[in-house]
Amino acid sequence: MPKKDYYKLLGVNENATKEEIKKAYKRLAKKYHPDLNKDDPKAADKFKEINEAASVLADDEKRNQYDRFGTTADAFGAGGFDSANFDDFGFDFDSIFDSFFGGSGFGDIFGRSSGRRKRRGDHLRYDLEITLEEAAEGTSRTITVPRLEKCHECNGKGVKDEDDIEKCPDCNGSGVMRRSARTPFGMFTTQTTCSRCRGQGTYIKKPCKECEGSGRIEKTRKIEIKIPAGSETGTNLRVRGEGEAGEQGAESGDLFVIIHVKQHKFFERHGNDIYAEVKIPFTTAALGGKIDVPTLLEGKAELKIPSGTQTHTIFKMSGKGIPSLHGHATGSEFIKVLIEIPKSLSKKQRELLEEFDKSDKKGFLGIF
Repeated sequence: MPKKDYYKLLGVNENATKEEIKKAYKRLAKKYHPDLNKDDPKAADKFKEINEAASVLADDEKRNQYDRFGTTADAFGAGGFDSANFDDFGFDFDSIFDSFFGGSGFGDIFGRSSGRRKRRGDHLRYDLEITLEEAAEGTSRTITVPRLEKCHECNGKGVKDEDDIEKCPDCNGSGVMRRSARTPFGMFTTQTTCSRCRGQGTYIKKPCKECEGSGRIEKTRKIEIKIPAGSETGTNLRVRGEGEAGEQGAESGDLFVIIHVKQHKFFERHGNDIYAEVKIPFTTAALGGKIDVPTLLEGKAELKIPSGTQTHTIFKMSGKGIPSLHGHATGSEFIKVLIEIPKSLSKKQRELLEEFDKSDKKGFLGIF
């Protein structure tokens, strides 16, 4: 059988340390694991190859024989590395590394495991829509989240009486089954996750009736979320411990609330500033005056219009925008005025405008 280049498969050189091998494996395993790369039909085969490479290079004895004789794991006579073993780990890289590199440091590739580490609960995501006013002022919302929670009958242990938890007799509490075989190159050992206890090292004689031994039950929980002033679309609020419960009393995951701010009917937001357009009579633009304009949180505010204001002039109202999420200065409100021309005139209005037009033309011609 031609020699497989395990160093090339993992992208390391022949002098790579075990730490470098571990890092290379972790990076590639996340890239090619079939559960994470479902679109690539070759991902599963690639995943098996890097598993095989890591199972050899992480073990001093196997690596030495590989370097000397070019022997692959399949030729060791014991079946090589069983990639199905990874499914039993539930895609927990920490457990995978414990299998390859030992529970503390690197140690024996098939080290003295004390059973699979209980998995932390999954994180949850909730998308929450709020108004621009709520984003500016801050608010609280109560949301309803369906999730797996710790079973109240057994307190997440999967069993009501701890005497019903026993050390697995098949693996003697190690969580793994080992098989040794003698080959021309010496004695080699393989391991698989214990099928009886599924790597836990213990098994339950009488599981909790409420959760059937899983330690978790489906519940719907109402959770109050505090939304800080200055939030914007994409703001990510992390609520620790409000995700799903972990396996058999393990730590719960977190809840991530993603904020989405609704489009406002009047204001347009840019960062912490808000923009709006207001129509004013052409007489106010010409003569000057005061107008009331809406603000986001304070009702109406008075805005002074200087005489001779042109259409599309923008006025700035400092401090009338949105507070900074990080405690900096509050943004401003910008008002663009649009001069409104009346569509119809009374007889008197027309006469006055005609008279103004004549006088304005005389003044205009007088400068030449």
